[in-house]
Amino acid sequence: MTAVTETRAVPDTALRRMFELMTRIRRTDDRLQTLLSSGQIRVIYYSPRGQEAIPSAFGAVLRPDDYLLTIYRGLHDHIAKGVALRDLWAEFLGKATGTCKGKGGPMHITDPKSGVMVTTGVVGSGMPNANGLAWSAQVRGTDQVTVVNFGDGASNIGAFHEALNLAAVWKLPAVFVCENNLYMEYTPIRSVTAVEHPAADRARAYGLDPVIVDGNDADAVYRVARASVAKARQGGGPSLIEAKTYRHSGHSRADPGKYRPAGELEEWMKRDPLAFYRKRLLELDFGEGPLRDVERAVQRAVDEATETAKGSPPAPLEVIERDVWDDGGSSWRN
Repeated sequence: MTAVTETRAVPDTALRRMFELMTRIRRTDDRLQTLLSSGQIRVIYYSPRGQEAIPSAFGAVLRPDDYLLTIYRGLHDHIAKGVALRDLWAEFLGKATGTCKGKGGPMHITDPKSGVMVTTGVVGSGMPNANGLAWSAQVRGTDQVTVVNFGDGASNIGAFHEALNLAAVWKLPAVFVCENNLYMEYTPIRSVTAVEHPAADRARAYGLDPVIVDGNDADAVYRVARASVAKARQGGGPSLIEAKTYRHSGHSRADPGKYRPAGELEEWMKRDPLAFYRKRLLELDFGEGPLRDVERAVQRAVDEATETAKGSPPAPLEVIERDVWDDGGSSWRN
């Protein structure tokens, strides 16, 4: 069965939605890179460029009331789960209208109304938190599903194993998604891991099926996402998915990525997920015109969100002492 034939099993609404989300992620990344390079803004930023297909597929499957947790390289996850671009850009720029009133920045986006519950800078810490959210849904008797995205490096820390074990024991409605981009910061994951597939090869230790998917193929991820989310929603317990992908840039903007073998980036660029998917949709007779309409609409949305955020008021100094304590105290000195 060819890839195009398999894609026909994916609803047209999902095909268009995934293309729109991947385009939205890429154009937002473009704009951030431009503003950073020109010195117009200064933020800590870890580009997810090259990894757009994974969250876009889940974004086409998940409901607004489902939960998502991600890490500092999480721009693509935020957008795919539905964080409004105006709110996201305002947070990037430290504005009062941001998702966290300007106190979180790119590495700590939280937006409960879209289901983005945690963005953490601590590797692997999202997984235990995901269990808490999934357990909450289980106790409340809702059919909400929690998805937690993490990198390949997180598969080598204790929280990965502890969270998977407990999720399996309690049959939590959770989906663990390893976005394996082959590198943990500057170190190839294969050089510090005894198994070939750092997440999937460990699944059976917790009674889970190993699931490996091409993370650059949105349709392949969509089929896996649809099955795992349905399983969780129906009380079938957690899933562990390892999506193979590749980040096009270094670990951060300060990293030129010179540790990568010659030619590796160029080979992966041949399967750029957005270009790859656009070509596929043309093969499916979506038409150049409709795809360009999506791209123009996305660009307008990014432009409007950026300019609105620039003109928004900065976060006032007093907000730094708000929302610090769970009892509502206004200051850490209380």
